[in-house]
Amino acid sequence: MLHDAPAFGIEPAAHLLAALAREYPADAVFVAVVDPGVGGRRDAIATEIDGRHFVGPDNGLLSVLWQRARRRKCWRIAWRPERLSSSFHGRDLFAPVAAALATGRVPHGWLAPKAQPDVLLPADDLARVIYIDHYGNAVTGLRFTGARATLRVGRRRLAYARTFEEARGAFWYENSMGLVEIAAPRSSAARELRLKVGAAVTLG
Repeated sequence: MLHDAPAFGIEPAAHLLAALAREYPADAVFVAVVDPGVGGRRDAIATEIDGRHFVGPDNGLLSVLWQRARRRKCWRIAWRPERLSSSFHGRDLFAPVAAALATGRVPHGWLAPKAQPDVLLPADDLARVIYIDHYGNAVTGLRFTGARATLRVGRRRLAYARTFEEARGAFWYENSMGLVEIAAPRSSAARELRLKVGAAVTLG
């Protein structure tokens, strides 16, 4: 789904995951790993959120999805493999649990009911850049709600355009995930506007 989420960026990745997950069928199983605390005290969880399963660390990564959900369940991953590395829980712990969920054959004792994830990040839109792709387009954590407003980033105010062809210089638009994205026709908006993940934006 996405293999270059911002390094160590739990909150940006949580918003990316919430936007991307809705494009998948209701029975999809996700392994989600942005896990700077791997091997530490953070818990490991599996969740069922609006019919999809998500397996990953309990560090806030799944919490935006969780808090926006209509239907949800959570389990602590009680099972541990014979060999569990201290640095690769994606391979050793999360992937086997996700495979079991995908086949519908989760061995008894692997999952223990849990009321909710321990770490719950704010579920409101995130008014920051959360991802920059290799074209230099900058995705924000704002969900698209309409095309009239201007977007302010640093000292620049950017107008809305529906397509790259319509734009005259750097602009913002609704991307394929339903998020506000900053771009520039045939150029890198990140370079032009000196954007980095975490840069604040204001819509309106």
